[in-house]
Amino acid sequence: MSVLTNINGIPLFSTLEEALAWASANSLVGYHTHVYSGQTGYMGGVNHTTAINTTSTPTTRTTRTTTRNTTRNASIRSSNSSY
Repeated sequence: MSVLTNINGIPLFSTLEEALAWASANSLVGYHTHVYSGQTGYMGGVNHTTAINTTSTPTTRTTRTTTRNTTRNASIRSSNSSY
């Protein structure tokens, strides 16, 4: 795979085929483009918002869980993003 860069944790590929394969592996369809360093790159998902919000890209957030009067921090993986 030829990844040009990552944008918000989503890979930007140099070929359309790679972007579509990544999309399929992440339950997405279609693709969209970005220009990176003067080169058009391909990203899986019909638009950037869809790619960010529906993939399982690891995004870590901290939550507080209270159990029996004790509080502990738990890092969880989330596919939801505020982007």
